[in-house]
Amino acid sequence: MSRPQIRTARVPQALSPGKLIAGLLMLAAMVSVFWSQPLAAAQLPDFTELVEDNASAVVNISTTTEPKNRSSSFHGSPFNERQLEQLPPFLQEFFRGPQSPFGDSPHSRQQPRRSMGSGFIVSADGYVLTNNHVVEGADEVIVRLSDRREFSATIVGTDPRSDMAVLKIENGEDLPVISVGRSKDLKVGEWVFAIGSPFGFDYTVTAGIVSALGRSLPSENYVPFIQTDVAINPGNSGGPLFNLDGEVIGVNSQIYTRSGGFMGVSFAIPIDDAMNVFRQLRDEGSVSRGWLGVLIQEVSRDLAETFGLDRPRGALVAEVMEGSPAAEAGLRSGDIVLELDGREVEASSDLPPMVGRTPVGESARLTVLREGREIELDVEIGQLPDESDTGRDPSGPDDRGDSSANPLGLTIEPLPQELASSLGVEGGVVVADVKRGPAFEAGIRTRDIITEINRQEVSSVREFREAVEDLPDNRAVSVRIVREGRASYLVMRP
Repeated sequence: MSRPQIRTARVPQALSPGKLIAGLLMLAAMVSVFWSQPLAAAQLPDFTELVEDNASAVVNISTTTEPKNRSSSFHGSPFNERQLEQLPPFLQEFFRGPQSPFGDSPHSRQQPRRSMGSGFIVSADGYVLTNNHVVEGADEVIVRLSDRREFSATIVGTDPRSDMAVLKIENGEDLPVISVGRSKDLKVGEWVFAIGSPFGFDYTVTAGIVSALGRSLPSENYVPFIQTDVAINPGNSGGPLFNLDGEVIGVNSQIYTRSGGFMGVSFAIPIDDAMNVFRQLRDEGSVSRGWLGVLIQEVSRDLAETFGLDRPRGALVAEVMEGSPAAEAGLRSGDIVLELDGREVEASSDLPPMVGRTPVGESARLTVLREGREIELDVEIGQLPDESDTGRDPSGPDDRGDSSANPLGLTIEPLPQELASSLGVEGGVVVADVKRGPAFEAGIRTRDIITEINRQEVSSVREFREAVEDLPDNRAVSVRIVREGRASYLVMRP
């Protein structure tokens, strides 16, 4: 009789607390991997319906410019000169050179120049908004819709200062119209997208966010640009920038680039400013803007210290033009404009758009810092004159007068009356030579005219000497100079 076998069942070893926690963490990580992608996708905007609803009102614009003379170049290029400058150097050479199919050969000189860009329809009767540089000098403008219909368009008006142009489609029926939003409601970080024709690729959609607001560019001081990281390239110019409500809030205009291609920084004209230009061009045929008649500059940290400001802010008046609204209101060089009609002027670039939007002939109140205290001035806004060369002679005197060496490293001489009259300067001294020292470090150069030191006016060599003797040690002081007809303030530390 066999003895029954007795087997012991092995009890599983209990997990230690450390291993249990590690296992739970691994499980949580696995769950997060499975859920993170759908969750992230749910947070990203879907542009498909927005594009379907709005692409029909976006148009491709092609222009033809007949050669004006035999020396003209790039007549057959698909890009105009401004667009060519945004291309990489080797492409610029290709389109301009004799080896180019559009180049400057004897045959191509007789060919018309062609250009392309984008735009959008803003009214059912056929008005189209685009950039001025897209249609500048064009003899023929063709507008093509997404349904492949083509229309001839006339140029109603252009505004080079804002780089805007208004076109009118001839004999258009059932035209789709864009929905216009408000750019003043935009916020930094907001999603936006663009539709255009970069390099001729029609109806290309790109997206990004608003990177900054109120950007000032040297070429257009009266436009507070919207900066985005939406991919913009030659051919996108004049196209719309949309928000997530499908409304146009900007007109794509420029890019910042070192290579000629997109580098993540693009600029759009706010739709509020663009529509203001549109209404004036449509109704009046021209654009009028408010004007003060001052030259302004940024208030740096050192300048803020010298003028008694708690922090850098406002627009420093470097020069007041004779007979201008600012002069009649009593504005002076050295004043810092802090507010216009209660709106703060944080940076000098804020002031020109504020003034430009103010109706001509309307009275405005300026809050100004003068000699350490705030005052208010009432000014009647004038009309911005047409752009023209002032014709000022930037050259200095040919014959040296009495000179004076000083601890600043400067050699100065009296300002000849004829030079002062030609530059519109009432007083000052001319810099004859600059050596290494505080003046050179401040940026003062030969032939500059010094009119003020540490808020003291300088009209003669004697006054200059006295002002220098009274300068404090190791403290920043302001120096007002006139260079090539333009006044500006520099900061010097004796």
